[in-house]
Amino acid sequence: MAKNFMEFAFNDSVKEVQEKYGTRAPYQKMESKGEFRNKLTWQEKGYIKNRDSFYMSSVGENGWPYLQFRGGPKGFLKVIDENTLAFADFRGNGQYISAGNFNSNKKTVLFLMDYTQQQRLKIWAEVEVFHAADHPELLEKVEMPDYEATIERIFIFKVQAFDWNCPQHITPRYTKEEIEKEMVALDQELIQ
Repeated sequence: MAKNFMEFAFNDSVKEVQEKYGTRAPYQKMESKGEFRNKLTWQEKGYIKNRDSFYMSSVGENGWPYLQFRGGPKGFLKVIDENTLAFADFRGNGQYISAGNFNSNKKTVLFLMDYTQQQRLKIWAEVEVFHAADHPELLEKVEMPDYEATIERIFIFKVQAFDWNCPQHITPRYTKEEIEKEMVALDQELIQ
């Protein structure tokens, strides 16, 4: 069943705070329209394919939330289809907090930032974590031949809903590659 992100985010406590601060009416109107956004369009797919990092939430059995930064080569978060994302999880520090939390609670929110363009995309998903060696068919979809690292797990996300956030207060930040590209262009301009 298609879901609107507000069904996940706007619980009774949130609605109460919205009412208190005078923002409930417009959101209530949006909710009543029944516009569902859980199938990724060309816009979301293109945005995801150009990310080199994202943030991933989980909640432990003790009720405490955890937020993890995930990074890799541009496009390491793969779009499998209009409702499925995946990435190869490489051997790291061995804490396995997210992987362990997902054993008891399969819900996550992915937060994808583009600091340069001042854009952000929130994705509500249910996650499955697979041991890579046991699933060669999945491994084929997420491996990156030019990236040397040992793949231990594969994270599969079933998209439930998503929302584009407003760009207000996103401070533009640039990667080393973006700055170097601009410096080359500036050098060429100064030579002429």
